[in-house]
Amino acid sequence: MLDDRARLLLKTLIERYIADGQPVGSRALAKMPGLEVSPATIRNVMADLEDMGFIASPHTSAGRVPTPRGYRLFVDALLTVRPVEQQQAELIKGQLQLADPQRALQAAAQLLGSLTHFAGVVLTPRRASAFRQIEFVRLSDKRVLLIIVTPQGDVQNRILVTQQPYSAAQLIEAANVFNQHFAGLSFDQARARLHGELTALRSEIAALMEAAVAAGEQAAEEDDAVVVAGERNLLEVSDLAANLGKLRALFELFEQKTRLMQLLETSGRAQGVQIYIGGDSNKVPLDETSMVVAPYEVDGKVVGTLGVIGPTRMAYERVIPIVDITARLLSSALSRE
Repeated sequence: MLDDRARLLLKTLIERYIADGQPVGSRALAKMPGLEVSPATIRNVMADLEDMGFIASPHTSAGRVPTPRGYRLFVDALLTVRPVEQQQAELIKGQLQLADPQRALQAAAQLLGSLTHFAGVVLTPRRASAFRQIEFVRLSDKRVLLIIVTPQGDVQNRILVTQQPYSAAQLIEAANVFNQHFAGLSFDQARARLHGELTALRSEIAALMEAAVAAGEQAAEEDDAVVVAGERNLLEVSDLAANLGKLRALFELFEQKTRLMQLLETSGRAQGVQIYIGGDSNKVPLDETSMVVAPYEVDGKVVGTLGVIGPTRMAYERVIPIVDITARLLSSALSRE
């Protein structure tokens, strides 16, 4: 679609705009090294680029800024990615060498935030939601405390609101049957077997056990599904801080996490680093933001996604390799014996 001169001019314009955040005019471009053309020729090429939707003129400024379509072409075909410095790679590797996987995931999010000065996000692996045992404790006539003990010894509590009252003896009976038949299984597996093997159970006990399975599944889904770090960095980004309404919407995305989890889950189905640019991708909720994400693995199987959320005017050539190497090093750290 574009000849070499137009591609070079677009690349130079976007790099200049990313560097200083000011609309770029033909005079400024004419002074850039590598563009051996006159300002008049540059103006003509810029007019063509604007007609094709790659750049736009903000308000009455004589300069031009990239559009989401321009950024898209830039990252897909014009970008020159810088390799991560060896010292930086060693820093990332050292920070991720943690025995506790959850701490390694948190460290990855913090590293992404601190190294890029944007928000680092990590979608954690879905837990198998297996349990070693459960207990029921009567709180009142129709309120029961469910205590879940995982195979690792972690304890989770959930309150069940039941349709009928249960005695202490009934709760002990239900827990004993549950532990005898289902201990070591996931709650998904327990749900399947509950309807098959335990049809002889009295209906009131079966109802309590179904409620326990549902609560256990919910506990697994809510357990730190997304780790976010460095979101306060975005307060320092002029492109975002200038619009408080959109900045508030972005922070609501971090707080609610459900939509963010859906975005990261979709991204995890692709291979390698993916770049989603606001205004050009329906995966990014705000026009002024971009996501640079990559999947990470455990023993060769993709289990989650990590990346960076920041402004569309970000130094992609620096952010992309940081996301890429963090995903690779996290995969290595989580897969080691």
